[in-house]
Amino acid sequence: MNPPRPKIQGFGFQPDESEHHFVATIPRGSRQDVVITEHVRFDPDTSRPSLGVGNQDARVRVLLAHAKWDAIADDARVEFNRRLKKQGQPISRWKRGNNPLMRLLGKELTLLAWAIEDADPALIPTAIKNWLGLAPEERWWLFTMTNAATGHALHGRDRGWRKAVRYALTENPVSGESRERQREFFRLVEDGHGTYAVGRKSSTVSAGA
Repeated sequence: MNPPRPKIQGFGFQPDESEHHFVATIPRGSRQDVVITEHVRFDPDTSRPSLGVGNQDARVRVLLAHAKWDAIADDARVEFNRRLKKQGQPISRWKRGNNPLMRLLGKELTLLAWAIEDADPALIPTAIKNWLGLAPEERWWLFTMTNAATGHALHGRDRGWRKAVRYALTENPVSGESRERQREFFRLVEDGHGTYAVGRKSSTVSAGA
């Protein structure tokens, strides 16, 4: 008899394969923020979001206004389900409460949330297009770089790489010239330089700001 397949939770999360995962917690009230947390261990009985800087588990990566979550939820769901289906895994949907995501999808969702957390709501469709225009590997890299410098939900907000992600993904849809400008922008941030032109404005973004 073949052993039972590990139970998959939410969007591709298999605790028996890896305990490292993300959770998108969607509150019932529309006035409460959606919380995205990263977890290195899986314990459904004791896991709780924590804003503590030194906490090694349940690290809160984003506190996102509910209205902004509503603006990205469908596109993220469709993108993740498309890839899960391609891999022969069950698809999922967002529900009230905790929504587990496999580690890589959690990184991608967090990146998109970082891009819009302080953005003008009118720019969210552009951010979604840019996010969809990136390869998964590019999203993972951007998450890793941003998380290392400014990954805390509160202390990293609107600083350094978080600010860079917002500017890059809320500009014109990714293609050709705009994509190269994005890459140059991130090179400037990585090197610690300060000035980047966004439209007609000149913005200062420091990796340590």
